[in-house]
Amino acid sequence: MLSLYALYAKMDLAWLLRDRTFAVLAILADVISNLSSVTGIFLLAWRFDGLGGMNRFEVLFMLAYTTVVTGIFQTFCSGGNTGHISRRIGRGQLEHMFIQPVSLPMQLATEGFIPFSGSSNLISGAVMMGIALHNLDITLPWWWILSLAGNLLITMAIILGSSYFAACFTFYAPVQAEEISSFVIDTFGHISTFPLSGMPRYLQLPLITFIPTGLLAWFPTLALFGKAPFGLSAWYPLLIAIVIWLFAVYFFRKGLNHYVKKGINRYHPMGHRR
Repeated sequence: MLSLYALYAKMDLAWLLRDRTFAVLAILADVISNLSSVTGIFLLAWRFDGLGGMNRFEVLFMLAYTTVVTGIFQTFCSGGNTGHISRRIGRGQLEHMFIQPVSLPMQLATEGFIPFSGSSNLISGAVMMGIALHNLDITLPWWWILSLAGNLLITMAIILGSSYFAACFTFYAPVQAEEISSFVIDTFGHISTFPLSGMPRYLQLPLITFIPTGLLAWFPTLALFGKAPFGLSAWYPLLIAIVIWLFAVYFFRKGLNHYVKKGINRYHPMGHRR
């Protein structure tokens, strides 16, 4: 796995630096888009001295958390559409992976690694998180950083599990569901940047159960500061992640069995569009 990571990192660096002008513009575009995606909500929090019971720097931490999560996803899952797996299924490109001398899980775990072109969100999110923690002026125990890392891992599991679970439809409807993983991930990302604390409970509860966008930033932020919503355990997102992955693994296996029997004839054997 480490050898494959090193190989994909080398390829990613070569791709980014193939042209200096392109590299500079790509970095600037990422920085601008990262800042613009969180500026609006943070300015609202600054204007009203917080939102929904969260003070302005707790809101900033939440925005930094979702930016870091996005950065981790982009760094480890964006290359080769390993995170947006419905694209590979819908385009008939799993055959490429079946003939490789590496197992399918190993390919999915490593092919998405783009540490140079995909890490801008991770870096900018970490900087914002540091600013938020400094201004919160609170004393955190030594194990808090481990709790943060665990929450980030659980959040990533929820996002990937939801993507792969939704992608199961693509085995049976490749045309209609080719972009379903992108739709799920983008929808989760858009909603996760909003604090839910000021919403009524009948809106909050669906967003931490059936549509778990509230577990991607809002719930972990409050849990990390000892204020988990509804008196739930800080480990509640882990339970949801396990449930999602159980469904995803079960239905993905069924979809693969269907795939190897029926195939997908949308594209040529090499996987390119007709």
